[in-house]
Amino acid sequence: MFSVSACKKDGTNGAIGTTGATGADGAQGPQGDTGAQGPAGPQGATGPTGPTGATGANGATGANGATGATGGTGATGPQGPQGPQGPTGPTGADGSVDVKSYLFTNQSVTYTLNTHLELPAISQAIVDSGVILVYFRTTGTTTGYSALPYSDTNRTLTVADFGAGFVNIKANYLQNGGLDFKVVIISGGSLTTMKVAHPGINLKNYSEVATALHIN
Repeated sequence: MFSVSACKKDGTNGAIGTTGATGADGAQGPQGDTGAQGPAGPQGATGPTGPTGATGANGATGANGATGATGGTGATGPQGPQGPQGPTGPTGADGSVDVKSYLFTNQSVTYTLNTHLELPAISQAIVDSGVILVYFRTTGTTTGYSALPYSDTNRTLTVADFGAGFVNIKANYLQNGGLDFKVVIISGGSLTTMKVAHPGINLKNYSEVATALHIN
């Protein structure tokens, strides 16, 4: 505590007294409550993906193992019984195929009368057991023949009938000349031989027939 002395007005100030000793620190008060947590800051941007590492080298291929020893030959089994004899196969084709071909050039057709082709080579035996094939093309062309019966949007050509010595061609239109007819005559036995030698031959395809029968 400091004491204050009264002084007279306009008197001389007295000497300043010495500073007193510092008092002891008071006891520490209790700790205050923890304040609320502040908001989290924004998430930072994702960093770039690092480069893919190099593929490691393949390991060396191991050596092949040694080949094992060949086993011994087994004993021969007993012979089986003889099988039955198979049937005799068909006779192969030779140069004896009986085939004839005839060409009639620049023929006309009409829807009122059949086009009559004289063919003395057609015997009654051919009529009974052979085959008669008829093809046509436009006169003066080198294109292949088409087989009869033939049909397109405007015209038809068919074999009306045939017999010993002739073939009749029927049309549904009129044409004055300009058609070539090729007639191929095959005997019954020769037809069988040809089919054996050329299985699957298409008789409507003149090129196949001509090649198989050596027709010029």
